[in-house]
Amino acid sequence: MAKHATPLLDQLETGPWPSFVSDLKQQAEVRAKNEANVEFQIPQDVVEDLLGILELSFEDGTTHWKHGGIVGVFGYGGGVIGRYCDQPQNFPGVAHFHTMRVNQPGGKFYTTEYLRNLCDLWDFRGSGITNMHGSTGDIIFLGTTTPQLEEIFYELTHTYNQDLGGSGSNLRTPADCVGAARCEYACYDTQALCYTLTQEYQDELHRPAFPYKFKFKFDGCPNCCVASIARSDLSFIGTWRDDIKIDQEAVQAYIGGEFPSNGGAHSGRDWGPFDIQKEVIDLCPTKCMWMEDGKLKIDNKECTRCMHCINVMPRALHIGDDRGASMLAGAKAPILDGAQMGSLLVPFIKVEDPYDEIKEVIESVWDWWMEEGKNRERLGELMKRQGFQKLLEATGIDPVPQHVKEPRSNPYIFWKEDEVEGGWDRDINEYRKHHQR
Repeated sequence: MAKHATPLLDQLETGPWPSFVSDLKQQAEVRAKNEANVEFQIPQDVVEDLLGILELSFEDGTTHWKHGGIVGVFGYGGGVIGRYCDQPQNFPGVAHFHTMRVNQPGGKFYTTEYLRNLCDLWDFRGSGITNMHGSTGDIIFLGTTTPQLEEIFYELTHTYNQDLGGSGSNLRTPADCVGAARCEYACYDTQALCYTLTQEYQDELHRPAFPYKFKFKFDGCPNCCVASIARSDLSFIGTWRDDIKIDQEAVQAYIGGEFPSNGGAHSGRDWGPFDIQKEVIDLCPTKCMWMEDGKLKIDNKECTRCMHCINVMPRALHIGDDRGASMLAGAKAPILDGAQMGSLLVPFIKVEDPYDEIKEVIESVWDWWMEEGKNRERLGELMKRQGFQKLLEATGIDPVPQHVKEPRSNPYIFWKEDEVEGGWDRDINEYRKHHQR
């Protein structure tokens, strides 16, 4: 019999989709059955009490978790999220319920042995509840007590050669897509760049010294499978500088119905014959495509690399050969000042080891943000407060047309003295001469 009645949570199991409530109940039963055989290091009823306090939160319409401040392991200010409930007398199993972030491997490739080891460790020293994966990308260990933190950290690092992720006002765990390991559209090696920057910036990852959190995410192409453009302070999106490659015979094969569009992804439903005008050309956001004499034409200088045409006709169209990445800055969720998408900072940069050009941009951004940013102010909020021009000045990046968000709407242009040949003295003298005449 369940320790706590959970009528509100039970409703979440009645819908058409699998429910986390069912998973938690199953885990609670497992721990109850194993009590006689397993020496748990945290309260055996931790999952039961987790269900109970969540039910109470639903009843009261407010959370019963309080942030535990900085709870960490020796030498690390990041990686552990302190959690306590505000009613430990009623829910002793979750009086402590700290969350640990485990740095996920590149592209999230695992061996079954690795996953078993993590699960065995967490069953023994934690609640047994995991989240694969958190918003930052980490493997999430949900729920343990303060005395177990050092034990878990020691075993992770010494037995499994595995590090904690980032948390707090620091660099969060860099995350990447599968990249060239599994995807033909990858314009650079996302895993190599992600791994290199993770190793390079260990101090920034583990010892919070930033105004607030900072995220890297690496997308191998503009399909943006890790949503870097929406979720990272600096996103790296693969792109190319030359023309989209066209196989005209394959284009005709799509038109003739020999190849299914969208890679056959929608083959379970008959959408009728493929219409290249309706499904590709008319949907191009810049209208840079057209048919001429039975051939597909593309005005590549107008192409914004949206990937739609390539996704629809992958056998006929392919990314170019001069590949690299675009860097965008300032994306974030709506915490202080609304949600923001990333703004284009570096239109194109080659992604080649040892990535010195990329590191120069990163560190110049950090220097400006750490000097000018307010407490708990994300990079995007600083950009909004001081203006994109300040970011360009801080990074030494020359303005280009791609930086323009919208055509100029303010007719007043203010020049700096050093930007005008001869300076203001010349202008003032010319003004005086004119009026004296």
